[in-house]
Amino acid sequence: MALTHSLGFPRVGRRRELKFALEAYWAGDSCEGELRDLAAQVRHYNWGVQQGLDFVPAGDFTLYDHVLDTAVRLGAVPERFKADEPAITTYFRQARGRAPGGQDVPALEMTKWFNTNYHYLVPELADDQQFSLNVDEQLAQIREARAAGHKVKPVLVGPVTFLYLSKQREGADQRLSHLPKLINAYSQWLDKLAGEGIEWVQIDEPLLVTDISNDWQQALQTAYQALSEAPVKILLATYFGTLGNNLALATSLPVAGLHIDAVAGRAQLAVVDNAWPADKVLSVGIVNGRNVWRTDLRAAIGSLKAIGERRGNQLWVAPSCSLLHCPVDLAQEDQLDDELKSWLAFGVQKVEEVQLIAKALNEGEGAIGEALAASDAAAAARKSSKRIHSDTVAKRVAAITGNDSQRHSAFSDRIAKQREYLKLPAYPTTTIGSFPQTPTIRGLRRDWRAGRLSEPQYREAISKEIEAVIREQEALGLDVLVHGEAERNDMVEYFGELLDGFAFTRFGWVQSYGSRCVKPPIIFGDVSRAQAMTVEWAAFAQTLTDKPVKGMLTGPVTILGWSFPRDDIELKTIAQQIALALRDEVVDLEQAGIKVIQIDEPAFRELLPLKLAEQSAYFDWAVEAFRLSAAGVADDTQIHTHMCYSEFNAIIDAIAALDADVITIETSRSANELLDVFREYAYPNEIGPGVYDIHSPRIPSVDEMAKLIQRAEAYIPAERIWVNPDCGLKTRRWEEVRPALKNMVDAAKQLREQAA
Repeated sequence: MALTHSLGFPRVGRRRELKFALEAYWAGDSCEGELRDLAAQVRHYNWGVQQGLDFVPAGDFTLYDHVLDTAVRLGAVPERFKADEPAITTYFRQARGRAPGGQDVPALEMTKWFNTNYHYLVPELADDQQFSLNVDEQLAQIREARAAGHKVKPVLVGPVTFLYLSKQREGADQRLSHLPKLINAYSQWLDKLAGEGIEWVQIDEPLLVTDISNDWQQALQTAYQALSEAPVKILLATYFGTLGNNLALATSLPVAGLHIDAVAGRAQLAVVDNAWPADKVLSVGIVNGRNVWRTDLRAAIGSLKAIGERRGNQLWVAPSCSLLHCPVDLAQEDQLDDELKSWLAFGVQKVEEVQLIAKALNEGEGAIGEALAASDAAAAARKSSKRIHSDTVAKRVAAITGNDSQRHSAFSDRIAKQREYLKLPAYPTTTIGSFPQTPTIRGLRRDWRAGRLSEPQYREAISKEIEAVIREQEALGLDVLVHGEAERNDMVEYFGELLDGFAFTRFGWVQSYGSRCVKPPIIFGDVSRAQAMTVEWAAFAQTLTDKPVKGMLTGPVTILGWSFPRDDIELKTIAQQIALALRDEVVDLEQAGIKVIQIDEPAFRELLPLKLAEQSAYFDWAVEAFRLSAAGVADDTQIHTHMCYSEFNAIIDAIAALDADVITIETSRSANELLDVFREYAYPNEIGPGVYDIHSPRIPSVDEMAKLIQRAEAYIPAERIWVNPDCGLKTRRWEEVRPALKNMVDAAKQLREQAA
């Protein structure tokens, strides 16, 4: 009979309890004990929700990031964080550069977890890296779960994926030289788990769905040959794609079970089933762990029925990946209409779907007759619903031509006109767009939505907030200003609320990193713009100052990537629909007198397929979507874009193809390392390398930022350098923002004086 399990569950809590507990602790409003008590409550809720599964994951919970937890458990803590202080202080200083009672230091670099919007902290390895195991906290959580009556399956980040995602901070890449020591640490780790009476351990190696070189393939063989001697059964978990060229490698590894993603890699199910030994566990991720659409139970059961008959209890049914990437519970949503809600499933419901599929396989479809009928009805209703398709949108997409994505002139001609029009100084300073979302601003939106504040009252209050932000920027001496985005709740949700084809939840929060959560919109139908979305507030801000005000838009690929997209049409088509809506907005901004327009694309790399062979097609439509949104303006209107926390090496050609006049990027945490590729490629347009890390409360000095700018001059000609933070400032406090931006402006002025 088929068994059930999950690979992980959201850890922020049903109502973001962990987020608020973390922020209270960081602010000094609560103690470590209170934080840990709240964390335990979230863990127990998660285990309770999954209690009907045959195996409940443990060790997937974290106070900040599971990759950081892995590094700490292995003793891979960089020297600058080692101090005589409580362990939790060191832990948070690695994540944030600051912790209560701790010394400020540069935080660990942060980047995206494969092709998701989750950010992990990049482990740093020294040349002489040693590993010292400390898993007492994880063992305590396992005991906690077992004491509550759960059959536990611990979850570990795999040693080779951990090593691959790490970085050698100084010198040549020697990561693979650390493999023998790392394997030894993992062997000890598995021994300790065996000592707790653990039968199965899930070890995640998503590296196996990427294109990896022979030396990393050999590393996987070496690692699992050694770990196969451990006194536990290993379930090797892969997700986010197909095994592809790694199929023979994965199926040759001496592990007791293999998990595959049959959602992102549906075509591999039969192939892996044929290649994987019948006497070993095959775990099939048949429920989508990354999107919110309800599983078609009949289709899922049909795809597993023959496999279940052959494999019996060697077939495990699961979500495709950790449910970390989904909201917690659809039952909380009381403002979605019944039809749309019937098409959806969040974390709690996906666990139920796994159980229903296994029950049908084990007892026959009649055992879940009522649930199966409801699933069939939902699938049929969604397919036939008239709210999904628009003939007007379809015709406009069909009419797109190659000329629609071309600016009038080449960059060299455009930039001359833009410089003449804008008259900016050397090293022009700006910000990425948002300013602190204060309790006052959040309260205004909350009261307006609740009807406690009238529309005129709300608009007057937001106008005052925008004016205050303009005055702050003028006082700081910034060159290109922004309106601060006081009216916006989120850079994607705000636009989704104003576009047709989107739906919104009240509690559909998903962790992005640490305490940062986002509430992705749901794209359920064709996308179009009914009216202008940003023009009024940007134009108002421009009336308050003689300096240029930057119009702020979220790009088509990012709106797509940071939403839950529909799964009944191609992503390319959705991107084109969004791009056309944004194109209308860009043209309207220009007509309103906004001559600098930023179209943010931080998710541009995130949607990149993990397989090299699939990337060219993605770049074709993603680049077209951006250019389609931007190409309707005159040469003297300057188009900016922003990208953050991405490795750019694989996508530099596509970044150049975007043909944005200015790109701003994150480089502060990586000490300008990301600029190497821009120099090697001879990137032709202007660049703003972020000179300070807004994800940390640290306030860098003038000298520190000036040195980063000077270092950037080794990669980029000085006349093409902009000076800016590495991301938006909405999550920071004014007490941090003012001095940091003042130092940034002073650093730019210092360099201008030196160049004079």
